[in-house]
Amino acid sequence: MRVLAVGDVMGKLGRRAVCTLLPGLRSELGLDYVVVNAENAAAGRGTTGKIAQELLDSGADVLTGGNHTWAIADYAETLQSELPVLRPANYPPGAPGSGVWHDGRLAVLNLIGRTFMEPVDDPFAGADQLLASLPAGLPTLIDFHAEATSEKQAMGWHVDGRAAAVVGTHTHVPTADARLLPQGTAFVTDLGMCGARDSIIGSAAPAVLAKFRTGRPQRLPPETEGVAVFCAVVVEIDETTGRATSIERVDRVLESN
Repeated sequence: MRVLAVGDVMGKLGRRAVCTLLPGLRSELGLDYVVVNAENAAAGRGTTGKIAQELLDSGADVLTGGNHTWAIADYAETLQSELPVLRPANYPPGAPGSGVWHDGRLAVLNLIGRTFMEPVDDPFAGADQLLASLPAGLPTLIDFHAEATSEKQAMGWHVDGRAAAVVGTHTHVPTADARLLPQGTAFVTDLGMCGARDSIIGSAAPAVLAKFRTGRPQRLPPETEGVAVFCAVVVEIDETTGRATSIERVDRVLESN
């Protein structure tokens, strides 16, 4: 089984990169599943039902979320629909939607970290509970949306041998540490993003610079012009063991129109 995990989609340019490149990549890479983090897809903060459908129509099988999942209020309705869209599972009970999806062949879990993030339930205990609830041996990919590299690496080691892959999202910067952990879990600290190359983690550089230079709050809109990057990894999984056999980066550049 070959699964592509795609980094945070950041605004209009990120959506263009996914919708333009993903159909060809499904064929080029022989993909069985595509998992896309969509928490920033709507103008860089949150997403909408319409955008979720657009990404699914482009070739995504499952959409995951993060700390901006709740930025657009009516997305809660989409999370409770039949669409394969997730929010982090370790939000407190009562949060709309689900943090786990599976079709009997692959499971996708969505968790969020606590270090330098909003207070949520323990993601490590959450991972234990969710993995135990799934059919034995079912290949499982975890999108761990977290700030601290150490927390993301800790999650990889925590579930090594129990999940097929742990892919980090949130920081928008791709890391060069894609590897197999000792017990067969594929791991990468951060997938990176789909968004504007000439930006500061997807946001317009002048606004971000103003925030750092003045210390005053600034609106940080996504950069909407120029070259787009597409950051992802492809994980190959042995379906008989539920463990990964390889993980490789898949990074592309989409020139501006």
